[in-house]
Amino acid sequence: MPAPNPYSVLLDAIPVERHEIEVLGGTTAYWVYGSPEAETTIVAVHGFRGEHHGLEPVVAHLDGVRIISPDLPGFGETPPLPGRRHDLAAYRDWLRAFAPAVAPGAVILGHSFGSIVVAAAVAAGLQTPRVILVNPIGAPALEGPRGILTRLAVFYYWSGARLPKPVGDGLLRNGAIVRVMSVSMAKTRDAQLRRFIHDQHDTYFSRFADRDVLHDAFLASVSHDVREFAPSITQPTLLIAAVRDDITPIEAERHLATLFPDAELVEIADVGHLIHYETPAAAAEAIKRFLAPSAPGTR
Repeated sequence: MPAPNPYSVLLDAIPVERHEIEVLGGTTAYWVYGSPEAETTIVAVHGFRGEHHGLEPVVAHLDGVRIISPDLPGFGETPPLPGRRHDLAAYRDWLRAFAPAVAPGAVILGHSFGSIVVAAAVAAGLQTPRVILVNPIGAPALEGPRGILTRLAVFYYWSGARLPKPVGDGLLRNGAIVRVMSVSMAKTRDAQLRRFIHDQHDTYFSRFADRDVLHDAFLASVSHDVREFAPSITQPTLLIAAVRDDITPIEAERHLATLFPDAELVEIADVGHLIHYETPAAAAEAIKRFLAPSAPGTR
């Protein structure tokens, strides 16, 4: 039985529609939350192994804002891009094509791996008035507080890609391993919220197209970080970071903020890499302040 969604009441009050669009020769599935009359539109890019559902708790707290939330190519309901290796360049090019097609001039938001994709796309010329990065990858993952676990993950994804296909696929979709990942990231002591988080990961973390796409995306996620793109992003940028993030320590996030020409850092205590699940109200409040009409450059 699925775990109760603690954000369902808020989410149910927001209208949502599913759409598809052709991008770079493939079909991208995306969901539109909120009214088309909203003054502000955000294109929200989810993280590695996730899909659009993962950002719904934040969406639930952003009443009055229109959110466009796609599944990344190769994940969820979006098939892989034809003829492309799913490296950072592919995701960068995809976002540069997708965002102007569905919402030209929208604010762009990225979570975790999505923060790298967004940073790369904006640095390469994606037009947007503002940038929002949640749990940004602000330092090499191999150097984070759990660098040893990250190295084990490298071996895990390498093995999944190299073993005979049925064995490798089974390894990558193994429920016990997904649960270990989930437990390692969750910081909340709320038992009901932890059940919800684990249920979300159990349900959506293995909805990738195939092991090759997953391996390529994983390599992109650990081979790049936002630092390499920050100096080229001139738009006002909001960084929402977690004090207990095991992937990018808060000290690295504080340094990352200094690399942008115009960045604001909001730190959320007592949470790790799952801000979108554990503290979505705090994240949404920071986003609404950042997008307030009095803020220059807001649309």
